Amino acid sequence: MITLTELKCLADAQSSYHILKPWWDVFWYYITLIMLLVAVLAGALQLTQSRVLCCLPCKVEFDNQCAVPLDLLKASENASSNSGLLFPLPLRIQNDLHRQQYSYIDAVCYEKQLHWFAKFFPYLVLLHTLIFAACSNFWLHYPSTSSRLEHFVSILHKCFDSPWTTRALSETVAEQSVRPLKLSKSKTLLSTSGGSADTDTNKQSLPYPQPGLESPGIESPTSSVLDKKEGEQAKAIFEKVKRFRLHVEQRDIIYRVYLKQIIVKVILFVFIITYVPYFLSYITLEIDCSIDVQAFTGYKRYQCVYSLAEIFKVLASFYVILVMLYGLTSTYSLWWMLRSSLKQYSFEALREKSNYSDIPDVKNDFAFILHLADQYDPLYSKRFSIFLSEVSENKLKQINLNNEWTVERLKSKLVKNSQDKIELHLFMLNGLPDNVFELTEMEVLSLELIPEVKLPAAVSQLTNLRELHVYHSSLVVDHPALAFLEENLRILRLKFTEMGKIPRWVFHLKNLKELYLSGCVLPEQLSSMHLEGFQDLKNLRTLYLKSSLSRIPQVVTDLLPSLQKLSLDNEGSKLVVLNNLKKMVNLKSLELLSCDLERIPHSIFSLNNLHELDLKENNLKTVEEIISFQHLPSLSCLKLWHNNIAYIPAQIGALSNLEQLFLGHNNIESLPLQLFLCTKLHYLDLSYNHLTFIPEEIQYLTNLQYFAVTNNNCYMNPVMDVRDQEDRRSEVCGDRDATRWAVPVQEASVFTLGKE
Repeated sequence: MITLTELKCLADAQSSYHILKPWWDVFWYYITLIMLLVAVLAGALQLTQSRVLCCLPCKVEFDNQCAVPLDLLKASENASSNSGLLFPLPLRIQNDLHRQQYSYIDAVCYEKQLHWFAKFFPYLVLLHTLIFAACSNFWLHYPSTSSRLEHFVSILHKCFDSPWTTRALSETVAEQSVRPLKLSKSKTLLSTSGGSADTDTNKQSLPYPQPGLESPGIESPTSSVLDKKEGEQAKAIFEKVKRFRLHVEQRDIIYRVYLKQIIVKVILFVFIITYVPYFLSYITLEIDCSIDVQAFTGYKRYQCVYSLAEIFKVLASFYVILVMLYGLTSTYSLWWMLRSSLKQYSFEALREKSNYSDIPDVKNDFAFILHLADQYDPLYSKRFSIFLSEVSENKLKQINLNNEWTVERLKSKLVKNSQDKIELHLFMLNGLPDNVFELTEMEVLSLELIPEVKLPAAVSQLTNLRELHVYHSSLVVDHPALAFLEENLRILRLKFTEMGKIPRWVFHLKNLKELYLSGCVLPEQLSSMHLEGFQDLKNLRTLYLKSSLSRIPQVVTDLLPSLQKLSLDNEGSKLVVLNNLKKMVNLKSLELLSCDLERIPHSIFSLNNLHELDLKENNLKTVEEIISFQHLPSLSCLKLWHNNIAYIPAQIGALSNLEQLFLGHNNIESLPLQLFLCTKLHYLDLSYNHLTFIPEEIQYLTNLQYFAVTNNNCYMNPVMDVRDQEDRRSEVCGDRDATRWAVPVQEASVFTLGKE
């Protein structure tokens, strides 16, 4: 049994579709109801009449028709004036048939002589009305469209009633009212200050347009914060809108079904208008009925009266008028569909009036149902558009983020890193909480896997901030925030997922000293904008690039001549061109890591101020060029580790200023005695090689403080006595599971020797 609650839910479900019904759909609905009433009234009259036809027998026939006395009198007068003939006139006509015979005659005449249109007029009206009604609702219940329409209506209702929609629209109205006021104030300021205002404006302007920078937005006049439940509901609506748009925008099934049903209505209208007025004349009051039943009744011809003729004529005429109105409306709707571009819906007007300038235009079925909603009430589309805007979604995420990440929770995340700096590391958030800017003691801000981050002017509250890390995140900087970073930021680390995307705000950090770029490809031909940008980094001293390059970028060698440290990690790709390194005369530290180098580049020997050289993880097999390092008087640290070097040339003894030498993870089998002429060495790493013997001349390295030969096949020279230094074995470094000994060598504090 169906309860009242179920009936109410059914009624609500049906009434919810009124959003998708334009005015002509509503007009069709009422015309269909009136047509249905016409059909019901005509059918009721026809069914309730006991005698639709009333027939009387004809005793006198004249001119093959039933004649009454008046007709005979007129015919007699005409005949007498013409030929003198007289027709006998009956004094009285007696119809003395039995009632059953009259009923029989009425039934036979009704079936055989009454026109089919007059007979079936109520049923035709009912049939037409049902077809019109089916066409009007077919697209709402068609399997391929009904589920989508129902889903759209439910989402639209939620968007319309969401508190977040009201908040967003109120902010837009408030911003529109504040904007003219600010414009008037700025005009007044310019008019009173004259040329000085223009000068200040030019000083604050940037050298070129900055798409990565955003001007500070107007603060929202409505500071009310949504509660957690409302915020989660709005977030769920955003996800539903995204999925619905992705599914519906790719098809136009709803549009085609709606168009087909209108075409059917127009065809049916033309058909009805063509035949109904024509057959309307067949509904007559008097009907001459001639049937061969004389053997039963004694009469052959009967005169009948159709009692519903006048009423049916009125109803049929009224029905024709209704059909004409229905058809004209259908023709207009067909013209509207063919004339308008209903497969595209633009929010251009809304974007111009609101602060949500990123509302996307939609197409196909999504655009069509929004056009239909506009016919009902444009406010629905306006409210729905709030949930299409990423700016609106980001604002909602920001509110929820601020509620979740309080100042106390953020303070608990503050730690001291390896450089003894106070660091805040935020990982996989929806954005940057506003409460971050309350942590004034923070020195390092690290952002990782945060899709969209915006640094507002409030970042200026972080007076101790000197270092910024952005890993796999998109960072947008406001102009006031950029001015603060330009003055205070010293170290910047950027790691990208998209190749070749360097934020332009980076080139405005004129006080930046260290820049680390990872995952970013710098093309050989950079635009002039990037060239000018690197040229502005005058205080940059350290540049780290981790990418896959075929040559060192020209912007580095030509526009950063004062660079003191260059580190290039080529991730195993071969670095071919290195001649432009000669231009970097002020370079003190050079790291060419994983560059697939087979020989030491000759261009390095022109860097007279070089102190440190690191060629880790290359493909070096021989280092015969090591003799050329004597042209680098300042070279004190040489790192040739993690290569395939088989031996060390004797010319290494010429590097008298060498203090640190890294030869670990190679294939070295023996050490040249000339190595021990480098008496300034205090760090020597020979671990992970194939050494079998350590010469006793190692004792000449009087400044040696660290000596590692872990994971070799060497043995101790008898000259070295280990019995007196048992207390130093705890300082051995190397793998935890290896066998080790600590051996003193003059003033050496650590000496590792082992075999795994």
